[in-house]
Amino acid sequence: MVRSVVMGSGSALPAGVVTNEDLAKRVDTSDEWIVQRTGIRERRIAGPGEFTSTLGLSAARQAIASAGLVPADIDLVLLATSTPDNTFPASAVSIQAELGITHGAAFDMQAVCSGFVYGLATADAYLRTGLAQRAVVIGAETFSRIVDWEDRTTCVLFADGAGAVVLEAQTASGEVSDRGILASKLRADGRHRDKLYVDGGPSSTGTVGHLRMHGREVFKHAVAMITDVIEDVFAQTGLSAADIDWFVPHQANRRIIDASARKLGIPDEKVVVTVDRHGNTSAASIPLALDVAVRDGRIKRGDLVLVEAMGGGFTWGASLIRW
Repeated sequence: MVRSVVMGSGSALPAGVVTNEDLAKRVDTSDEWIVQRTGIRERRIAGPGEFTSTLGLSAARQAIASAGLVPADIDLVLLATSTPDNTFPASAVSIQAELGITHGAAFDMQAVCSGFVYGLATADAYLRTGLAQRAVVIGAETFSRIVDWEDRTTCVLFADGAGAVVLEAQTASGEVSDRGILASKLRADGRHRDKLYVDGGPSSTGTVGHLRMHGREVFKHAVAMITDVIEDVFAQTGLSAADIDWFVPHQANRRIIDASARKLGIPDEKVVVTVDRHGNTSAASIPLALDVAVRDGRIKRGDLVLVEAMGGGFTWGASLIRW
């Protein structure tokens, strides 16, 4: 059978660092309050000339180079984002153009914080069915551009950044020892769309709008929904939490990460956490965390990696990857 194998990873962060102390000068909050409730200590915020496409481009270039490839080897550019440069065209085509790629396909995918997991599953389907041979899957966001900086419940959480992986279609045995994406499960339930949303859009208000969130409702649903899809990918593969080398969850909130790991029985030392430095970068958070753990030597070839996310909609999903 064909597996979609991770060949390389990359990431990019804006230059500007905003600490909790910086935010405390702007809204009624404190470092202690933010750390206790979220685990976040600082985040990166895009400045002039830094856009979703430029961050995504930098991450993609890194990922392609780390895979030992050149842009011409890529025939699918998939960008997961909720903050594109323009309503259209897709920011993926801007990245494609800057990479110098003139063949294959390029498009954006919008599933908010679950976007990268949705993107992995979609690229996997393209590669396994022969629609593409190599894909760069990018998660990139500039959430600072849609945050209400007067709303202390959200402005302390969200931030900007990008991460990417390169996938290549390779023939494999069909065993769980294969390298590549072993299983994915995606879910959505639009009945919860008013719990985490943006109050604007081209068709409704003609404006970009601001992010709005009912935090307690999101937290209440998050752990149960996340573990649901994880149990499904375990069932697909016959694997369990005991087999996992690394758990790389969406970096939304330290309390959600900890509660999910405890419920699954995954020890702290196997959980990759970057939310303290990056904040919640939505679709960028998982590929950012993956690249951090690859570059510092934690994630190695052959490791079994579990990724999961939940985002506005609600959308949620999980993937098991043999690195």
